[in-house]
Amino acid sequence: MNIAGIILAGGLGTRMGHVKKAFLEIGGKTILDRLLSVYCPLFHEIVISARDREDFLQYGLPVAEDRFEARSSLTGIHAGLHDIQADYGFFAACDAPFVQAGLVKRLLAEVTADADVVIPLKEDGYREPLCAVYSKRCLPYIEAQLKTENYRIIGFFDQVKVKEVPIAQLREGDPDQISFFNVNSPDDLRQAEALAKELAL
Repeated sequence: MNIAGIILAGGLGTRMGHVKKAFLEIGGKTILDRLLSVYCPLFHEIVISARDREDFLQYGLPVAEDRFEARSSLTGIHAGLHDIQADYGFFAACDAPFVQAGLVKRLLAEVTADADVVIPLKEDGYREPLCAVYSKRCLPYIEAQLKTENYRIIGFFDQVKVKEVPIAQLREGDPDQISFFNVNSPDDLRQAEALAKELAL
């Protein structure tokens, strides 16, 4: 399958004191650099989805700028899908420092031509929309939803074909399930530092 890797880096980082989370350091490495180390071996096409292109010039990667004024993960998904050449995009966000290549590979292997969204499904029924694959076929539905100012990622899922992949099928690629750990607060950042040391990440 023709799949690009998109990094969502447009968040405001409100709970982190308005620090751009892409550039937060954990164990001496920025979250963006950590994600790129996973993406580079997996994807021929990598795009950063962000509000401010200038922040990322040093990386020499295409930057997909938001096409809607509101800032949300869904506007980032829209921008990334719009700009990629590939038919599908795998998305992870810049608040997820420990995304594991093994989990991503297993999720990519689940992508089929008829699936519009391929998404991990946790045991409690929660779907992980920011560690998932989206088809460009989702674009018109996302755009229509954004025009109504509905920024809930799963809001358009009932209009497309969603393939849920149980976590059990992905666990071998990430036994500790740390791919889904998010840094949203200073406490999370401290916990991330501890995890990086404990698991040698």
